[in-house]
Amino acid sequence: MTQLSETRTAGSFGTLVDVVTSGRVLILSGAGLSTESGIPDYRGPTGLARRAQPMTYQAFTGGAAARRRYWARSYLGWRYIARAEPNDGHRAVAEVSRRGLLTGIITQNVDGLHQAAGAFGVTELHGSLHRVICLSCGQRTARTELDRRLRAANPGWDARQATGLSPQPDGDAVLDDEATESFQVVDCSACHGVLKPDVVFFGENVPRPRAEACYAMVERSKALVVLGSSLTVMSGFRYVRHAAGLQRPVVIVNQGATRGDAYAAATLDAPLGRTLTDLVAALG
Repeated sequence: MTQLSETRTAGSFGTLVDVVTSGRVLILSGAGLSTESGIPDYRGPTGLARRAQPMTYQAFTGGAAARRRYWARSYLGWRYIARAEPNDGHRAVAEVSRRGLLTGIITQNVDGLHQAAGAFGVTELHGSLHRVICLSCGQRTARTELDRRLRAANPGWDARQATGLSPQPDGDAVLDDEATESFQVVDCSACHGVLKPDVVFFGENVPRPRAEACYAMVERSKALVVLGSSLTVMSGFRYVRHAAGLQRPVVIVNQGATRGDAYAAATLDAPLGRTLTDLVAALG
């Protein structure tokens, strides 16, 4: 790192500390915050090896073959989400939350790691992989219950497919079409409708009440801090634009450039865990 970049980094970190110390900060977190927990991101350093395209809402609802492909991959990938643990970044955010410096946390992540670390006031913008929803009756159930039912319907199937698997950001795993053909999908236990993870798929909109509640949080806050998001997806980027339009300072901590950099008072290209741990230490 050059002396000039060190100066810029130090200045950006100082801005981050000042903004958080002043309180009433809204956190917007993305996939980059969870990479140190073993969950790859979409477009950052760990997302470069991504081989599978994410399932879209239109494809999922359009046919049984697509749903079988999704649930087969998700059945194997769920084990990575289920055993993932909060990292230093999640724990640091939880500590800042406990100190009363946040108005809330909007997370684009669907892994539940903010809550597992002890943070409160978390809005799951894109839902959670820990829940399943029926598209017919609307009943929500725990993913652990669905996993139990899928194991019963597919005895030994995972053992035949598990060699060389790697986790994907969506909580699934890469499989070829041939491997999914024998997978048995289960329906809603209440009405036999189609089950879907309780997350916002690509091509699907964030529910309006949730989106509007996030706008209101921006308006109640003095500043917005973005953690680990490239802001490529409009569902998160719009809150950066809204904060900037309200003259709220925006600070972005991410590995790599983001779509929101032009709106930021400061940007910091650095690992999230170490940076946020240093932030807590600087708060005293």
